[in-house]
Amino acid sequence: MPSSCWMVAMAKLLLLLLLSRGLYAIEIPLDLKQPPTITKQSVKDHIVDPRDSAVVECEAKGNPMPVFSWRRNGKFFNPGRDPRVSMRRRSGTLDIAFYSGLDPEDYEGEYQCFATNDFGSAVSNKILLRVSKSPVWPKEFLEPVAVNQGLPLVLPCDPPPSVPPPHIFWMNSSMMPIVEDRRLTVGLNGDLYFSSITVNDTRTTYSCNARFAQTIQQKSPYTIKVLTTRLVAESVPSFLFPKGTASSKVVLRGKPLILMCIAAGVPTPTITWSKKVGDLPRRKLRLENFNKTLRITSMSDDNAGDYICTASNRMGATSHTITVRVQATPYWANKPENLVLTSEDNGKLICRANGIPKPTIQWLVNGEPVDSVPPNPRRQVAGDTLILRSVQIGDSAVYQCNASNEHGYLLANAFISIQEAAPRMLGPRNQLVKVMENNRTFLYCPFFGSPLPELRWFKDGQIVGRDGGHYKAYTNGTLEVRHARLDDQGTYTCVANNRLGKAENQARLEVKEPTRITRPPEHLRAIRGSTARFECRAKHDPTLPITVTWKRNGRLLVLGWRLQKEDDFLAISSVRREDEGNYTCTVRTELDRASASARLVVLDRPDPPTDLELSDPTERSIRITWTPGNDNHSPTKEYLVQYEEDYWEPGRWKNLSSYPGNLNSVILPLSPFINYQFRVYAINAIGWSKPSRPSQRYQTSGAAPDAVPGNIRGVGTWKTRMEIRWEPLEDTQRNGPHLRYIVWWRRRDSREEWKNITTYWLRHIIYDTDTFTPYEIKVQAVNDFGLGPESNVVIGYSGEDRPIAAPTNLRVSKTDSTKATVHWTPVPSKTIMGLLKEYKVYYWRESSQLKWLSVSREKKSKGFNVTGPQPWGVLTGLVPYSNYKMHMVVANSRYEGPASSTVEFQTKEGVPAPPRFFRIQQRHMDTLYLDWDRPAEPNGILTGYTLKYQVVNGTRGGRTQLDFPPNTTYYSMNRPDRYTRYRFSLAARTQVGVGEAAVEDSPLFTNEAYTREQVDIATQGWFIGVMCAIALLVVILLIVCFIKKSRGGKYPVRDKKDLPLDPVDQKDQDGSFDYRINRVPTLPYSKRVRWGITVAP
Repeated sequence: MPSSCWMVAMAKLLLLLLLSRGLYAIEIPLDLKQPPTITKQSVKDHIVDPRDSAVVECEAKGNPMPVFSWRRNGKFFNPGRDPRVSMRRRSGTLDIAFYSGLDPEDYEGEYQCFATNDFGSAVSNKILLRVSKSPVWPKEFLEPVAVNQGLPLVLPCDPPPSVPPPHIFWMNSSMMPIVEDRRLTVGLNGDLYFSSITVNDTRTTYSCNARFAQTIQQKSPYTIKVLTTRLVAESVPSFLFPKGTASSKVVLRGKPLILMCIAAGVPTPTITWSKKVGDLPRRKLRLENFNKTLRITSMSDDNAGDYICTASNRMGATSHTITVRVQATPYWANKPENLVLTSEDNGKLICRANGIPKPTIQWLVNGEPVDSVPPNPRRQVAGDTLILRSVQIGDSAVYQCNASNEHGYLLANAFISIQEAAPRMLGPRNQLVKVMENNRTFLYCPFFGSPLPELRWFKDGQIVGRDGGHYKAYTNGTLEVRHARLDDQGTYTCVANNRLGKAENQARLEVKEPTRITRPPEHLRAIRGSTARFECRAKHDPTLPITVTWKRNGRLLVLGWRLQKEDDFLAISSVRREDEGNYTCTVRTELDRASASARLVVLDRPDPPTDLELSDPTERSIRITWTPGNDNHSPTKEYLVQYEEDYWEPGRWKNLSSYPGNLNSVILPLSPFINYQFRVYAINAIGWSKPSRPSQRYQTSGAAPDAVPGNIRGVGTWKTRMEIRWEPLEDTQRNGPHLRYIVWWRRRDSREEWKNITTYWLRHIIYDTDTFTPYEIKVQAVNDFGLGPESNVVIGYSGEDRPIAAPTNLRVSKTDSTKATVHWTPVPSKTIMGLLKEYKVYYWRESSQLKWLSVSREKKSKGFNVTGPQPWGVLTGLVPYSNYKMHMVVANSRYEGPASSTVEFQTKEGVPAPPRFFRIQQRHMDTLYLDWDRPAEPNGILTGYTLKYQVVNGTRGGRTQLDFPPNTTYYSMNRPDRYTRYRFSLAARTQVGVGEAAVEDSPLFTNEAYTREQVDIATQGWFIGVMCAIALLVVILLIVCFIKKSRGGKYPVRDKKDLPLDPVDQKDQDGSFDYRINRVPTLPYSKRVRWGITVAP
């Protein structure tokens, strides 16, 4: 809501304060003579700390400056006679110094301040000064309190009285606060109530503690001695507080109401509240302390009535009625205001106050009751109204109105000032007032004059505020502008006139465009760690600068690296859980503000479950219950229960089972002989929670195995051996200590007895078996608790031997260019000496049917796993127009048998492979030369080549095809211009068809980058001449270098100056030196002498 709303509300309040003052309620400038006015005073009930000095305030204004005096307890009090009391200069404020050794209570009492000048006396409230006390709790020895089990008990606190009253709390023997529950209650008076006593109440002591103003005092602790009985008798509820069936309570309007009901009984009673007439005020009501306390935050008249407290248990119910009456301290209906009159004027002061009971009104003049001062014939008191007629200069005075009832009093000062003065303006001149369009504003023109001046407002020479409309002028000089419009802008003049003169002032009004948010932030749901962005765009008056602030949950955001304001956005990077809340964007100008809010919800992984509890244990199951953690705005979809055991793999957690997210108590299936510990994960759409704290351990009892080993098989490892293998039971399937396996076997289809052996291993080898003989096998697990179930019978075979027969009648029935269909006669099954794996064909390319083509004789193989009386298979991937050979063997799982006889066959002619190479060259500017080689695999007799080409960079369409004989391997073609590019494809042909083509594009030359009109530089005469001159110059330089070298390589290195040569310089007289190098041999000295090598010195 824009700030204009609360500004209007404040303006209304100010208007009521300024404009409802009777005839003429206005401040008199201090430079004019006037009676005193109290401006500051202490509170009526003034409690001070004895460790500090006491300050009793009293400030006043007037002309002449008032003189201050005090009364204490109704008698004159002279601060100057007490060295500990001083009164501040030009003030009536008292400073009371509490020196050491002084009893501060000596200064307690009722103080009243008087401010007096030539025109009267103003008085303050009666200030009750009290010193806060921290009394010492007398030590006492308390006998143990003996009470029968099940009876109620009240332990009184009875703290010593103090100012202010102490705060009461109870503590146990461990100095921990007593925790209240349905049975145990601390009453409003501080006593400790037990609804019924149990044996557990003897485990500690109970001490009452009182927190006073400066200290905490502790009463001697109570000890409870419980007299136990075999059976505690149940009882109907009865009230410990309040007593009886009815009571009453008076509460002041606007103050909180606190009602408490404490009941005794077994079982502990339950408390409920109701109202005899009407409903409980739910909006202001709060039930606390297990419904034993009813609290209403602020009482109003309609909250009065009979409140019924009902205590009930299964033995019965009882009620107590509390009659609540609402009364009120006096409050002003019409507070008397100051009056400024001229001679012979009439006036009146009205003093009206309300309250319950109705307040009584007393009038005083200059601090004294009107009845006790000399009568004034021009003054008349008529109840709550004081009337003055035809006043004179000497009638100036300060009148007091006292409105009081049994709950308190109100005191107001109002003076009568008799004077004459020309009009004057009291406020600042030429004010600038800014207001938002369609809002209410006020132009203030405070003035003073006596007699009361007539004030009028003008705008553009026209009177405003007299004819109604959206202007309203008040007698105190204020002009109200309702629903300001743009045409209300301008300069306003206020003019005050009386018979003594005239005064005027001006105010300028500017109407501004209201601020409004055009694109408010929207509610967001963000995953923790992501980035959230709130948008907030606003429109405002261009002449008013704005500030944009962001708040979270009402607190101003501190921007940083994570929270950044970007133009019209608030960006929150790496969102955290604590970022969740209501975000409010506020756009402010100096006149108004606009706000909009949105909520950020942070989605996160769930919090881990807590409070894991195990119950209902059995041999193979247990119930686990947990308290779900916060799902962090993403519903929990699943719970995963893990377990850990401390024997086989301690410290390793394994998944046990998962359950839907709406469960928090499940029965877990367990295995015997495992010491379990459990933990739970919560899983939602965001991810997994952290694991819960582990539960307590639970050990299941042992049992015989109830599972069989898996994957039992008999495998032949040698022709006279068979190895029986199986997979072990899992750790959770062992069910007991010393797990082992009983292995059973016998030959199938025999009448022999089962043989067995017990082993801890996971295999067993049987020796001296027949070759590839079937055996019946079974395995059984056993532990110290007994035998597990037997497995199903599994057939295993002993070891295989090498096949002894070869396939016969191997032949080829059908061939094409790349395939051949093979047939054979299978071998007898007894000759395989094992389990048939496959018939394997070994084949190789013996030669090509083209005599001149050499081939690779790499041997290949292919297996056929076929059965039946007439097996066959297809060889694929053969090379066309070739001679092949093949033979076949039979194979079992371990060996291959002897080879069959070798069979030859031929493949038919096919299409050729692509040419071995295909090149395109440009030997002249307008000629392309193509050459190629025959295919690496002709796959038949070549019948020629097919060349196809088309333009690829122009608009010419169509494809050209040329056929060449098999002995042609090149082709030249002219192209119409050098910039045209072609794409060529070349393929060889046989009688079967055209083979795979080779594709090439004509080359792209550099001179193609030039435009068609550019001339070739290499054909220009000037270019040829320059190249010839450069070549001639290079030849001349080479000749000069050769001549110089033939002279010994001496080059002058000195300037032609007559400089002396160093004696050690080995130089020629012409200033040259010889650059020839004497090479130093690297041979040893002895070899150099032998070979006649000498080294120049």
